[in-house]
Amino acid sequence: MTEPLIYELSSPGRVGFTLPECDVPKAKLPEDLLREDVLLPEVSEVDIIRHFTRLSQYNYGVDLGMYPLGSCTMKYNPKVNEEAARYPGFAQLHPYQSEDTVQGALQLMFELQQYLGEIGGLPAVSLQPAAGAQGELTGMLIIWAYHLSRGETQRKKVLIPDSAHGTNPATSTMGGFQVVEVKSDARGNVDLDDLRRLADHTLVGLMLTNPNTLGLFDEHVQEVARIIHEAGGLLYGDGANLNAIVGVARPGDLGFDVLHFNLHKTFSTPHGGGGPGSGPVAVTAELADFLPTPVVRQEGDRYTLYSPPRTIGRVKSFYGNFGILVRAYTYIRLLGLAGLRATAENAVLNANYLLARTKGAYEAPYGDRYCKHEFVLSGNRQKAYGVRTLDIAKRLIDYGFHPPTVYFPLIVPECLMVEPTESESLETLDAYAAALLAIAKEAETNPELLHQAPTASRVGRLDEVTAAREPKLRWKPG
Repeated sequence: MTEPLIYELSSPGRVGFTLPECDVPKAKLPEDLLREDVLLPEVSEVDIIRHFTRLSQYNYGVDLGMYPLGSCTMKYNPKVNEEAARYPGFAQLHPYQSEDTVQGALQLMFELQQYLGEIGGLPAVSLQPAAGAQGELTGMLIIWAYHLSRGETQRKKVLIPDSAHGTNPATSTMGGFQVVEVKSDARGNVDLDDLRRLADHTLVGLMLTNPNTLGLFDEHVQEVARIIHEAGGLLYGDGANLNAIVGVARPGDLGFDVLHFNLHKTFSTPHGGGGPGSGPVAVTAELADFLPTPVVRQEGDRYTLYSPPRTIGRVKSFYGNFGILVRAYTYIRLLGLAGLRATAENAVLNANYLLARTKGAYEAPYGDRYCKHEFVLSGNRQKAYGVRTLDIAKRLIDYGFHPPTVYFPLIVPECLMVEPTESESLETLDAYAAALLAIAKEAETNPELLHQAPTASRVGRLDEVTAAREPKLRWKPG
């Protein structure tokens, strides 16, 4: 049965709301902005409630099922985090209030800075950046300010591995740097010979995601740090995959000078649909003076905002995405260090379990190594039957699962990038593995079924190029 759309329920004169009498003088509206041709639906209150409730039920959400998006960490969001963020003392604050009236919020921010510094192994933290990519830009601007303070203006080159997140080269380019790619070796690590060749006196630094987008921990990360530091550069850590090692290894102890955190990945707030996010940056003591302003500090029993002496300035208005800071703080306080370590261990266990169950049916380019929180498969084997990775992803929808990330990282052809997170049960993992195995068999026996997928969803296979360039944004009568 197809439910009628809201316009189809419209009946002249039907009313779903009543506005109160206007108790202020009515303004004269600009004539050229008034339109009589906008035929809005005339429906009852119950019709409109049912319409929007029905639409919400069509959506797939993290509270309905697994989001195995590699490098995105769409983990379950504990509802207690939401409860804490809605406390009136947090939710009703205004950024222009005086410090004396927001001491609780400043204490939360100060303690979160301390926690993140301890987790990352880097002592100085700014909570300002509003998302991971902005955290990256902030970190690279800090590194550049450091080099300028030393008069080393010849440094223009930023090295980025071919297994990096796509935001890394974009961030470096926005910062005005020259981006140079570093190859991966046969085991998915940074190629040390290529790194040594490129690390010279023009080096700004290396942006390294560890574990990388292949889901692999770099086996030579300390040697990588040594090579970069010997060339006078600094090592930047993309913390998007930190949830694989939180509580287990600290990037600062491994030789990283700068690290951004994705609070909306590692510390629970789902960020699908473009937000919200938060990307705090942690740095070594040597770089603390360059942090963006303001930073929270404690003076006796009082918390104040201060500006580091050689700050790069503001990167966001006011103090960061405060609601996300509250959620992350709550998550960290609830779990503690042992709990955070357990989330990382479970994320790694879940990923390796899924990899072991599926790598016989799909190519697994790095299947001889233990992965961390995510792993990559390839649909290359299925191409022999005319089936591509996109077909596999669409068919997963028919099995009730959100598809994983596809065609990334680019160094793996026909890539499927799967991250189950620490939240999923053994039953869910088994069901997901069974779906992938069944689809691999379907690719051999009935490839046309995959070409038509999804067939059980409300919307079938779209022409994605046309859908992006010519979207249908309004209802038209048939």
